[in-house]
Amino acid sequence: MNFSDERNLASYFIIFAVLVITGLVLWNTSLFLQRLKKDESIKMQVWAQSFKALSSSGIDGSDDLSLDDYLELSNLINSTNTTIPTIITDAEGKLIRHSSGELNIEGSTLNIPDDITEKELIEHLEEMKSENEPIALDLRGSVQYIYYGNSSILNKLKYYPIAIALIIFLLIGVIYFFFTTSKASEQNKLWAGMAKETAHQIGTPLSSLVGWNEILKAEQVNPEYIVEIEKDISRLKVITERFSKIGSIPNLEESDIVKETSEAYTYLQSRSSKLINFSINIPNESILVLLNSQLYSWTIENLVKNAIDAMRGKGDLNIDLSQDSKRVYIRITDTGKGIPKSKFTKIFEPGYTSKTRGWGLGLSLAKRIIEEYHSGKIRVLRSEIGKGTTFQITLSKYDASSIT
Repeated sequence: MNFSDERNLASYFIIFAVLVITGLVLWNTSLFLQRLKKDESIKMQVWAQSFKALSSSGIDGSDDLSLDDYLELSNLINSTNTTIPTIITDAEGKLIRHSSGELNIEGSTLNIPDDITEKELIEHLEEMKSENEPIALDLRGSVQYIYYGNSSILNKLKYYPIAIALIIFLLIGVIYFFFTTSKASEQNKLWAGMAKETAHQIGTPLSSLVGWNEILKAEQVNPEYIVEIEKDISRLKVITERFSKIGSIPNLEESDIVKETSEAYTYLQSRSSKLINFSINIPNESILVLLNSQLYSWTIENLVKNAIDAMRGKGDLNIDLSQDSKRVYIRITDTGKGIPKSKFTKIFEPGYTSKTRGWGLGLSLAKRIIEEYHSGKIRVLRSEIGKGTTFQITLSKYDASSIT
């Protein structure tokens, strides 16, 4: 089992453990709420029976219970319930307003029987009917019903499992993000390692080609052939330098973006199909930026090749360079198949490609070169299906006067 498999297994185990813990917490919370509800039900039964016993005793003196004792005992019984809302009705469902007021109903106060309207009581009564079964009391042949609702504590605790679930799912999201980021970081290291190894492997045959080129010169081969070979050798050296810089912070130098763009354009035009109509629109004066020439030309190359693929080797391709007081804008426009708006951001993700063959690294590398190494911006400026796409690179101008 490799490291990646072990990490995936660990992530699955952590997520499974979190889900199990969540289930146990929610289950115990449910049991607690049921127990609390049952305790409130028992409490109401005791309260109702106490109320029944008090009412049955009477205040006519037959049970040696004076009016003062009756009122004192009544207040004592009512004081045992300070949290559960209660409403009493007769056998026909009519409200019975008593001297102690409607107990614990939001908006009412003990010993103030008229502080809540009958309409409001009826609304509370309908809610209580849906929460608990009423308690029936037979008071000297007169049946009364005690309706009660859930206490404010129980109502608040009902939302506790939801809060716990949200916290747990947030935790799962954080774990997932951590492992995803870790995986992306590992992939970046892998690509950087492969790039450096590629640069190393190219170096050996490149040295050999340089030697063979010198032999061809000595053999007085057609000079035009030698010039073209030297161009390709020079190109291989540039490619080697590009790959060797992946994963490292490149050196940025004061460069003329107009000159660099023009050279990249000329090289790509000479090595592309004649069915591609190249055009370029650049200023006549120099525009200075901090640039790594090899990586910038690689970016232009990736964008142009992407445009040629989108046009299937035939169409119009334009490179336009403009500026304002602080920035320079490089736009590459093709007449290809276009990009759906929903994919404007996704196309820059590593591995994403719409081609049957390809690694999906070109635009991802371009984004990394421009945004991470040059602190610029690259994006799809506009695109229309069947008509073409415009990519825009934005770089800051180099202001020598700001350097102290």
